[in-house]
Amino acid sequence: MIFKVTILGSNSAIPTVKRNPTAQLVNHNERLFLVDCAEGTQVQLRKIKIRIQRVSNIFISHLHGDHFFGLIGLISSMHLLGRNKPLNIYGPAQLEDILKIQLDASETKLNYELIFHPLNMEDELVIYEDEKLTISTIPMNHSIPTVGFMFREKLGKRRLIRGKIAELNIPVQNILPIKNGADFIDENGVLHKNSEVTENPLVPRTYAFCSDTSYYEPTIPIVAGADLLYHETTFMHDMAKAAADKLHSTTIEAGTIAKKANVKKLIIGHFSMRYDILDHLLDETKTVFSNTELAKDGKVFEL
Repeated sequence: MIFKVTILGSNSAIPTVKRNPTAQLVNHNERLFLVDCAEGTQVQLRKIKIRIQRVSNIFISHLHGDHFFGLIGLISSMHLLGRNKPLNIYGPAQLEDILKIQLDASETKLNYELIFHPLNMEDELVIYEDEKLTISTIPMNHSIPTVGFMFREKLGKRRLIRGKIAELNIPVQNILPIKNGADFIDENGVLHKNSEVTENPLVPRTYAFCSDTSYYEPTIPIVAGADLLYHETTFMHDMAKAAADKLHSTTIEAGTIAKKANVKKLIIGHFSMRYDILDHLLDETKTVFSNTELAKDGKVFEL
């Protein structure tokens, strides 16, 4: 089953010619989830050849412009391109008023339903659920109310051992009950226990998105053991005072969170525009947590 994260923007407040501000696309089983929507996000989606109408759920972490200034443009483009299915937006309560003002001022009457889900910015809560996935909030420590997002796969059904369907001539109508744990009696009346024809389900995977935040240890138990953690890394550690003053994180702090949370892989982003060469941030983070990569624009991470 597909579970991958595409980085659409990796810079902090100001875009550069090489790096857009924050936005990511999470693909889980061909359901597309947009996380944050800085200016230029819809152009980035076009660059990676994603039809924007496939996106039905957008999650906004907070109301600093480098995380949502692209949203009204994306909403408008969806309208102009004839969207007719609902669009769900999850974000701080004030965002609903902001979008209403923008749409009213331009006298735009959307062709589709815009469904707004105001977020509780203080607690860890499940905000989305389908048959295979839950998404919950991760409270952050930033200069305005901010949350991250935790994507958790649900435990799947048992898996039929390869070749057993043909070997035992298992009828189609028996496959789902077997996956749900039933034994199977073949055409000769022989009982095959479920453990003989199935394997354990795949281990559920998790992705944690943490931006923007200072070093904040209450994050650790929430993201513990994640297969992939994105953590903002605005500054190198010689700028630790500036990071603390602005309630952002450094390389060493991001690596420390990843290490204490025992995650499998860390990706760092939200880079200050002061850094042209990002390898220095990567090298410094690796001194604390070796399995780290840069969240560069266009990079895809598969779980």
